[in-house]
Amino acid sequence: MGVTDVTTEPGAPWLIVGLGNPGPEYAMNRHNVGFMVADLLAGRIGGKFKRAGKAQAQVIEGRIGPPGPLNRRVILAKPMSYMNLSGGPVTGLRDFYKVPTANIVAVHDELDIDYGVLRLKLGGGDNGHNGLKSMTKAMGPEYHRVRFGIGRPPGRMQVADFVLKDFSSTERKELDYFVDRAADAVEALVIEGLERAQSAYNS
Repeated sequence: MGVTDVTTEPGAPWLIVGLGNPGPEYAMNRHNVGFMVADLLAGRIGGKFKRAGKAQAQVIEGRIGPPGPLNRRVILAKPMSYMNLSGGPVTGLRDFYKVPTANIVAVHDELDIDYGVLRLKLGGGDNGHNGLKSMTKAMGPEYHRVRFGIGRPPGRMQVADFVLKDFSSTERKELDYFVDRAADAVEALVIEGLERAQSAYNS
């Protein structure tokens, strides 16, 4: 079976990582959309984030999916190390919870996709994303990604400035809908596998 099949590691938990920067000043930044999706998934699971020992992350343990064989054990995580150091906390959680690398899902902002568009994939490069770069350096590239499009910066605005700015007032009108859809895509990936989730959510 290929790594896209959720049955490759029977009974193994999934680690869903929302990427972002800690602190209220970053909360609504484009770079923090991974945190937004993780927070929404936490609400669905019905838990609250708590510190995860020495891992420098906040986590929730729970389950998603219908009762029976499609029900999955998941660990939701938000690294508290700042984006460019995400690999350390994620690797610590992977080792502590004994999660196969192919059962890790990184939810992150993506510059090269239009705002609100989703792309799901397994492996690949980091496309200059510091969170992915840190994760890949720590454990290799063979983890899943749910890529949330934020588009490119307008005019001559620097990328670093663009990703660390809040979503615009126009973008915020649809942000809740897009974050909800991204959370749905994460659940579909974990429950049904990559190919079915791609068919439903890659637009």
